[in-house]
Amino acid sequence: MQQHLEPPGQQPLGKCCGDTGKATGCGGVGKGPVPVICSAISGNPYAGLVSRLRAAWLSGKTRPVENRVAQLEALGRFLEEKKQDILEATAMDMGKPSFEAYFTEILLCKNELHETLNNLSHWMKDEHVDKNLVTQLDSAFIRKDPYGVVLIIAPWNYPIHLLLVPLIGAIAAGNCVVVKPSETSKNTERLIAEVLTCYLDNDCFAVVTAGVEETTQLLENKFDYIFFTGSPAVGKIIMTAAAKHLTPVTLELGGKNPCYVSDTCEVQNVARRVAWGRFFNAGQTCTAPDYVLCSLEMQEKLLPALREAITEFFGPNPRESPDFGRIVGDKQFRRVQALLRSGRVAMGGQTDERERYIAPTVLADVLPSDPAMQEEIFGPILPIVVVANMDEAIEFINARPRPLAIYAFSCDSKVVNQVLERTSSGGFCGNDTLMHGTLTSLPFGGIGNSGLGKYHGKFTFDTFSHQRGCLHRSMGLEALNALRYPPYSHQKLGLLSATFEIKRKGTCTLL
Repeated sequence: MQQHLEPPGQQPLGKCCGDTGKATGCGGVGKGPVPVICSAISGNPYAGLVSRLRAAWLSGKTRPVENRVAQLEALGRFLEEKKQDILEATAMDMGKPSFEAYFTEILLCKNELHETLNNLSHWMKDEHVDKNLVTQLDSAFIRKDPYGVVLIIAPWNYPIHLLLVPLIGAIAAGNCVVVKPSETSKNTERLIAEVLTCYLDNDCFAVVTAGVEETTQLLENKFDYIFFTGSPAVGKIIMTAAAKHLTPVTLELGGKNPCYVSDTCEVQNVARRVAWGRFFNAGQTCTAPDYVLCSLEMQEKLLPALREAITEFFGPNPRESPDFGRIVGDKQFRRVQALLRSGRVAMGGQTDERERYIAPTVLADVLPSDPAMQEEIFGPILPIVVVANMDEAIEFINARPRPLAIYAFSCDSKVVNQVLERTSSGGFCGNDTLMHGTLTSLPFGGIGNSGLGKYHGKFTFDTFSHQRGCLHRSMGLEALNALRYPPYSHQKLGLLSATFEIKRKGTCTLL
């Protein structure tokens, strides 16, 4: 993902040094005077903005549950009142069908929001923990503290969803937040910058629109947590910038997600589920199946089934289908188009640069050395790589960086479990694609090259909360503490061991 920032594009901030502005329209939470930050502070155009949010956080404004709920409910109003604007903006950016846009950008966001609102009071409670003999009369607990001022950098492929879902968790955890939407999806970026700020408290939340140079300047500021979704290459840059301040990060990256199809499966069902996962959002999904691994025999069965599924979904000419999107930009179009020079085009392959259209395409007999196998495709192209059997497929997967998701199809659950047990990935889904990412009850995130950290549902709240270990002891009963004080003795050590030691529970072996 390419990140751009426009200087100094804080929204809704305007002129420099001492003026005030008002958030216009919407009438959401936090309307009214908004201080304008001088871009010259500390020689960094974003230093004033970050300082203002830090002051709000230090005031304790975001900590009360009532404040968190009010801001989350304001996000709900944004999703409801601006639903049509969201659908139109995503359609203009990448031809996203309204069905797909509503499902991913609105419905799934609402699910995250309602899951959070339904459980926030419970999540916020101190978590009491086990104690040793010495501390039995004391209080030992985990306090869920906000980190402070956090930065969320979102990508362009799901520009609302991948911004709001982490934002929901950051607000729920009591943080102040700077959000940076992707400049690649220009219409959605404009919507977020101009409208989202009308719903949120501008003392605590800000939108920054920016490009590469300005993002670099933004990252020079000290944040207390950074949440980034994008490519591994940019993720390394984010992590390097965060390291200068020892700032913790979540990196939601991508990778080449393998999809193993065994010889024992319902071929028509596999074809529909794989085609849906690959060509949803014109293939611009980080969890999409990136390539299929199967035997030569299964490839010959799968090709006509995939052709049938594509025709069923998009008609004989997908270019005319209202249900098939477009590549987001010219640069991305040319990159994906170049990947067509791999294997043989079994179906599809048509392109139109003016419309940024690439037909749903299946490539057969693809070699590991082909261009389509050298990078994440992120477009409507599905390569098929022939392997002899499951063992060879697993060996192929394990020889490459660990992906964000692994998919396995088989009527034999033992085969699916073998792929699960013998591989490593951020997530796993058996006999379907993408669907594991729709559950708020499952952690979503990568491992190794595909990312660091996890979120969705309570996992997002936990990501943006510092787990603070706390022990509150009585001022009395000093005699209980004498065992640990000098002068030391063997007798004291024996008594200390008896009161502090954790013993292993006994085991029983049945003969």
